Amino acid sequence: MAPGSSLRYARNDRAFELNAMLYDLLIGPFAEFDFMRRALVGVIALSVSGAPVGVFLMLRRMSLTGDAMAHAILPGAALGYLVAGFSLPAMTLGGLVAGFTVALAAGAVARLTVLKEDASLAAFYLISLALGVTLVSLRGSAVDLFHVLFGNVLALDDDVLVLLSGVASLTLGVLALAYRPLVLECVDPGFLRSVSRSGGFVHLTFLGLVVVNLVAGFHALGTLLAVGLMMLPAAAARFWTADITRLILLASGFGMASGYIGLVASYAAGSNLPAGPAIILSAGALYLGSLLLGSQGGLARRLLPRAHLQR
Repeated sequence: MAPGSSLRYARNDRAFELNAMLYDLLIGPFAEFDFMRRALVGVIALSVSGAPVGVFLMLRRMSLTGDAMAHAILPGAALGYLVAGFSLPAMTLGGLVAGFTVALAAGAVARLTVLKEDASLAAFYLISLALGVTLVSLRGSAVDLFHVLFGNVLALDDDVLVLLSGVASLTLGVLALAYRPLVLECVDPGFLRSVSRSGGFVHLTFLGLVVVNLVAGFHALGTLLAVGLMMLPAAAARFWTADITRLILLASGFGMASGYIGLVASYAAGSNLPAGPAIILSAGALYLGSLLLGSQGGLARRLLPRAHLQR
């Protein structure tokens, strides 16, 4: 055999091995395992619904409100667990009731007392977190508590996927109907109040979307991590564009990419890296990369010297 032919065969073998390795790493887990496909579908649904909500939370300067509301659903979910165990309807209903109760109670305290809404939310958040952990501990084990706090995205069943898909459809529909007043309230709330009386209704509707999406995220990522896939992609997208429509699309894309990267990294690392934290860490890595390299206020763009008279 000619030396040139041997070299070509060796290169082809190396290329084949590389392609096989990439397939086994990037595609194989989803082609082979049903639970990986379910996890990916669930993360995509959460990204499509949660990331746009996170964009509006960020634009309305309510980012920490999302974190507080994520913990507010814990007592209701814990009560559902006490009544029916890990029952999807019971825990979902309990989380919704608790989330709406805390949102309305925080607003009432802000209007009737000297406390601002952020302070009342912080108080309710701490009470809710302690109460939820106590309720789960009354009946469950440390494993049950870990499941409630951090979720198990690799154990999504058909019922949970239907719930996540329904929440995504509901969120997109409501955002489409309320898009203009939501944008106006972010940009110029005074103008919205001067031309329409719908500001209060739009605000309550938006808080409802926040609660619904956090309850949906709770079933996949737990109460402590559900808000991560909502806020980190939105914050990362802000470093690349200031247009709200592009922000929503880019944030959703970042959320899907974080879910895919996190699932692949978790599968490659085995039991050493849980899937939920891996997804949020991937979203965090995208955020840090955007913080450094983003074209809209990224650190590199600010620190590097610019041409004379360049803005």
